[in-house]
Amino acid sequence: MDRMSAREDEDGDLLSTLEVIEAQPLATRADAYEALHDTLARRLEATPGTPS
Repeated sequence: MDRMSAREDEDGDLLSTLEVIEAQPLATRADAYEALHDTLARRLEATPGTPS
């Protein structure tokens, strides 16, 4: 799988996750968004970036 296809899959997964979260009752959405935030933050920190 090339880099662009992998990116498209990740974007699709994120959209699917957001749709699932939005379908949940309001009382449970905050926890789901917090878990998603934690996951994305860990992935961002683990990804090598451009040195500043």
